Amino acid sequence: MYAAVYLHKGKETSLQRRHPWVFSGAIHKKDADLKDGDLVDVFSAAKTFLGTGYYANGSIAIRIISFVQTPIDVAFWTRKLQAAYDYRLQLGILNASTNVCRLFFGEGDGASGLILDYYDGHVVFQAHSVGIYKQRNEIAEAIKAVFGSVLKSIYDKSAETLPKQFSEGVSNGFLMGSATAVVVKENEVLFEIDFIHGQKTGFFVDQRDNRLLLQRYSKGKAVLNTFCYSGGFSIYAALAGAARVDSIDISEKAIVLTNRNAELNKIANHEAFAMDTFDFLKDKKQVYDVIVLDPPAFAKSRDSKHQAVIGYKRLNEMAIRLIKPGGILFTFSCSGVVDKFLFYNTITSAAIEARRQVKVLHYLHQPPDHPVTPYFPEGEYLKGMVLFVE
Repeated sequence: MYAAVYLHKGKETSLQRRHPWVFSGAIHKKDADLKDGDLVDVFSAAKTFLGTGYYANGSIAIRIISFVQTPIDVAFWTRKLQAAYDYRLQLGILNASTNVCRLFFGEGDGASGLILDYYDGHVVFQAHSVGIYKQRNEIAEAIKAVFGSVLKSIYDKSAETLPKQFSEGVSNGFLMGSATAVVVKENEVLFEIDFIHGQKTGFFVDQRDNRLLLQRYSKGKAVLNTFCYSGGFSIYAALAGAARVDSIDISEKAIVLTNRNAELNKIANHEAFAMDTFDFLKDKKQVYDVIVLDPPAFAKSRDSKHQAVIGYKRLNEMAIRLIKPGGILFTFSCSGVVDKFLFYNTITSAAIEARRQVKVLHYLHQPPDHPVTPYFPEGEYLKGMVLFVE
């Protein structure tokens, strides 16, 4: 149906186990004129069909989006998106109290490179591969088919996530409708989302469950939320009855957004500071009962993993040193190349260096609208711990 790619003998095993990546070294034969984003059918050395995916000139040469031989068209994407939407409805992720979620999560929902976030009828489309970007119009039609009259807009925000050699000619824009900032609710908490100018797709939807957990430990406490972005953890803590909430982010725009969300939720016991988190922490002495460390990815490639570990250790050591006795530390990493065991060991080292006794209360991870399948364990990128610090 599409250009054929044949693998070396024995290299079909991972696809038969439904891992969706084909590495360049596994390819025995392919068309000479394949371009980034071209659809290809992948076959074993014995010419057995294995899957259909997108070709890319790189280490990961093909990303499979279907293990069944079928046309990749609007009908295909409609089936794929409908299944993802039904899954979220069945789990109750979208409900009367929450109208924001990740609607489609790459390999976890069966299409590497596709991210869709849903904000009360507005869908943000983000392509992380050339192949997905080339299908953006078909995917937009599928979104319309799934949501019908409920859909208000579709915004393409792919310019920042596509490979640099391709993204130069790409600009963000609406594929349907229009909007400025929108207000959504998550567990009845209100947030203003600026998906046009904000980070990522506008909101970190992956911390929903962990924000809710924070409320259990916040009543009457002095809470510090670092790398706060739009203040998600801060707002939840304040609404749970925290005595005081401080928010820190190096971005002035993030602090403006955090303060706006505090106003939306009628919060008064909150103060936000635009400054570097490391600088803020270094002169504090046991001021806070609860500290949240949710930094951006310190490592985006394996080459930077060592430096990332050093950064996580330093950050957590500083927080463990200054938190009050009996304090609670929420600490996270969203670096995919830092696996959960390395992260947990790094936090242990930080506690040893800080010379504080700690107990693990919870191991944290991403919510079910960021699904991880056993076929693709690499999809588990968010890991965290809640520590009791003596």
